[in-house]
Amino acid sequence: VQLVESGGGSVQAGGSLRLSCAASGLSFDDYSFAWFRQAPGKEREAVAFISRQDGRTMFADFVKGRFAISADNAKNTVDLNMHTLKPEDTAVYYCAADRGGTWYTWHIGGLYDYWGQGTQVTVSS
Repeated sequence: VQLVESGGGSVQAGGSLRLSCAASGLSFDDYSFAWFRQAPGKEREAVAFISRQDGRTMFADFVKGRFAISADNAKNTVDLNMHTLKPEDTAVYYCAADRGGTWYTWHIGGLYDYWGQGTQVTVSS
């Protein structure tokens, strides 16, 4: 199984980026996906989630209204569209897959089966 993130980079505050996670080696329809992030010196935190059971999405409070998550079943990709970026959004962003993912446990990183290598997002003020 591989999860490969792409789309990270540097952007000024207020800008936008789109991260993409390409999944292979798994049955895409059977998994829920999430994006997590980790900033230097900080713990990993859950950012966004999409359920494969019903398409339900969940977001951390600090990104609500700014980020959107979507899944493309034909391409086996999960995108994170980030808008109105802030310097505090600077982090390495990781894609994760959970076969048993639910909307009420989506934020628990330890439940995820597979992780990508991460992609750096840097937002300058």
